[in-house]
Amino acid sequence: MPKHFKVPFTQIYIGRFLFLLLSMVLMFALRPFLESLVRISYLIDIFFFVIFLSAVYAVSQKKSTFIIALIMALLLEILIWLSHLTDISSFRIIGNILTILFIGYTATIILSYLFTEDEITGDVIMGAICVYFLIGFAWAFIFFTLELLQPGSFQMPQDQGAKLSHFSYYSYVTLTTLGYGDFTPISAQARSLALLEAIMGQLYIAILVARMVGIHIAQGVSRNAQ
Repeated sequence: MPKHFKVPFTQIYIGRFLFLLLSMVLMFALRPFLESLVRISYLIDIFFFVIFLSAVYAVSQKKSTFIIALIMALLLEILIWLSHLTDISSFRIIGNILTILFIGYTATIILSYLFTEDEITGDVIMGAICVYFLIGFAWAFIFFTLELLQPGSFQMPQDQGAKLSHFSYYSYVTLTTLGYGDFTPISAQARSLALLEAIMGQLYIAILVARMVGIHIAQGVSRNAQ
């Protein structure tokens, strides 16, 4: 049976990675169809706000991690709206850096859970998928920040400026090593970062699959011994 946990300050028991996984999948599935209805920058911010809250919920099994993640998420939202209300570009850059730290923090917490579990459950599988998505999101912000700091680091299709949605697409194409070629790194820094993401994506899958197979075999041996 999937493991569940008690949501802080409530009496509801729900798989803690379910909302995070759904929010990330829905962002990819719905965003392209809603672009004509809502201004794209605000639409992405709404999706990321839901993802941030879901990530806080996912790491809220311990009060300390819940408080740290919640504070970071609130600071992120403040910086995001400040960047909309003012023309100060540093708010966007600082927000991107804090987002990278927030995603790295939540992904690390989830990974620590995955590598301490000794049983493969639905919760473990969802957590593993969530981390994969989070890695792609983190690299999207890394690439976006690099382009803001060093314009021209990436060659993009014509009439497409530096937008987070474009770098999200590029990040997952790189993470999965598809490499369509329509969006390419130009500068040495961009190429180095793209290479690191591709390696990280392959290592993550290889190590995690090996871990889960090992646990599954151990579970089978344990059941046979009984």
